Amino acid sequence: PDCRASVARCKLKPRAAIFALFVATAIFPLRTHAQRAVDVARPEEKAREEKQEKKQLERRAQAGNVEINGATAFSDKELRSELREQIASIDELGLTPARADDAAFLLEIFYRKQGFPKVEVRYVIAGNNRLRLNISEGRRVTLSDVNFVGNANLASGKLREYAIGPTQERYSKADPNLPFVPSDIEEGVDLVRRLYISEGFLDVVVEAPQYRYRDGGSRVAATIAINEGRRYSFGDISFVGRTAFRRGVLLEEIGDLLQEPYTERRLADIPRRLQAYYRDRGYFDVKVEATGQPTAARKGRVPVQVTIASGEVYHFDGVTVSGTQRLRPSYITRRFTNLSGKTYNPDVLDEKFRDLMRTGLFNVLQIRPKKVDENTLRLEIDLEEAKSKEFGFSIGYGSYAGFIVGASYRDRNLFGYGQPLSTSAEYSQRGYKGEILWEDPYLFDTENRLKVRISALTFEFDGYTKFELGGRIDLTRKFTKQYEVGAVIMARHVEITSADIDPVFLGRTSYQVNSIGYTQTLDLRKSPFVSPRGLVIDNTLDVASDVFGSQIDFIRSTARISYYLPFKTEEKTVKVAQEGDEGGFGRWFRESSLAFGARAGVIRSLGGEGIPIDERFFNGGSTTVRSFVERDLGPHDGGDPIGGEFFTVFNVEYTFPIYGELQGAVFVDAGNLLPDAKAAGLNDMRYALGVGLRYKLPIGPVRLDYGVNPNPRAEEDFGAFHFSFGFAF
Repeated sequence: PDCRASVARCKLKPRAAIFALFVATAIFPLRTHAQRAVDVARPEEKAREEKQEKKQLERRAQAGNVEINGATAFSDKELRSELREQIASIDELGLTPARADDAAFLLEIFYRKQGFPKVEVRYVIAGNNRLRLNISEGRRVTLSDVNFVGNANLASGKLREYAIGPTQERYSKADPNLPFVPSDIEEGVDLVRRLYISEGFLDVVVEAPQYRYRDGGSRVAATIAINEGRRYSFGDISFVGRTAFRRGVLLEEIGDLLQEPYTERRLADIPRRLQAYYRDRGYFDVKVEATGQPTAARKGRVPVQVTIASGEVYHFDGVTVSGTQRLRPSYITRRFTNLSGKTYNPDVLDEKFRDLMRTGLFNVLQIRPKKVDENTLRLEIDLEEAKSKEFGFSIGYGSYAGFIVGASYRDRNLFGYGQPLSTSAEYSQRGYKGEILWEDPYLFDTENRLKVRISALTFEFDGYTKFELGGRIDLTRKFTKQYEVGAVIMARHVEITSADIDPVFLGRTSYQVNSIGYTQTLDLRKSPFVSPRGLVIDNTLDVASDVFGSQIDFIRSTARISYYLPFKTEEKTVKVAQEGDEGGFGRWFRESSLAFGARAGVIRSLGGEGIPIDERFFNGGSTTVRSFVERDLGPHDGGDPIGGEFFTVFNVEYTFPIYGELQGAVFVDAGNLLPDAKAAGLNDMRYALGVGLRYKLPIGPVRLDYGVNPNPRAEEDFGAFHFSFGFAF
């Protein structure tokens, strides 16, 4: 996981624990593949312009030809800042009675919002075009309390949060001395009324607040009387018209709404819910209306009539494409060929849209179904192509690789067929690497994806240096959104060019290894790169044999399972917002998450020869057992790791918010690395106890971890720092 700044993208590399130092971002806008259509420099430039304009207004306000008298609660500088736009307008357009009156009026508003209900500001236009504002502040009044009378179903504490909400927005919740602002309290009363209606109290009456002054008029207590009335719920639901589905099926689709109190908003949700249900089943032209009759309610149960005109079941019938320039229109039409004659389904179109946008070929893509006749739809697709070619360079630093620089070139639309071709080259203090990658995301117009990769590299590991030249072919297919299977063919020539390790531990130092294998992944996570939630399972298996022309024979397999459990869910967030609990331990807990991970791998020789060092597993580092530096857990020859034939890694990590996007973490890791696969098991387990910091980015977190080794052996460190990018597991 090393990450480095790039003109074109932030590029993730599956290598040891390496941090990405974002140097180039100070000069160049950083774009990810998901953000190619967004020019991040523009909002930054706009923000700078707005900030500069505000500074200019502030300078003019402080130097303006305005005299403010009678102010004791606020400084002259503060008041001028509040009037900066009016002062600038007077400076540019001249002083008139209307502009002077506006300035006095706005200053009164400012004072009233700070708790000065009896403030008066009078203006005088003096000589030399000078504006004089004379302030009579009056006494500052604070709000001592808000009391409620007649509320039997909603707690006073909850109602108070709504009543003082407009004032609270401008102040810290810990501030006990909120200013008394009558207009804010009146707005809060309306919020209380709307809250009651959302809870089904359609006839609620919330009286205007009554004020009682205390402490010589410096403090005010407000009393709000409430007549809640009856709480309404959904009563009998009748369906009329051409419904196409049984009553029980339709009731089941809206059942959760009917369990809630009756409100106009929930009534309006019934047509939306049912229309989505019908359209998912091909009823493109369906119309649904729901009418409630609160006046006919019995014991608070409101009868509802749902009128449905389902129309005909529609089917897909062809595609028309406009807006292509370099991209061949057939690239688009072939993506929809398999829909011809099938029942209309908006979810299918949405998935097709997402797949096409993920290619990065489009700035704009619109898919509009158009009725051809009574039951067929033609898809009209309008698009705007994105720039397909990009050049990038990257610079970074990794604790294992040292300084890293690289350059890349990518054409996402090779010859107009939408097939990406990428070339890259990079240098680090441990070696060089060059790579060419060609992809066909729709091989032979099927859902199969082909990747062909050719690479050459040199790398200096601890104890040996290698040169590798080879290629890899991946053929993958997603059978569902979550489940993907792939076949892999690999051919590599490996040379150990120098070594400090005893030859008996190196194994063969020059060999050709050809293998075939498969991969499968079940990814049930939501938002895999930011706050993931859910389960992911994957495993790989590959076999190298002389049957494929390989000079070494082995079978190798790895498996991983990870589960991510955030404590904050959409349902909890809504409930918390309704109850007005937004701080303290509750927020800390809700924005925390717990993650579990387990990994294992095994490699066995199929002949009498041992496994070469570069084919073995290594353990330790930022994504494994974090009390060890990269590759340092397990067997050694002197001070150099020599790898093993079997490994396990187990991780548990708890993250919690600190401030903004900054998070903290505590973790426990465990794992082993055994030299012989015949002894596979949980022997010789090593552990890590650690803490860390996370800074959330749209493409994953930047991580700083320190893992402590609770039982260090001779010549082992007490712990290790890791500065890296992405999730640990």
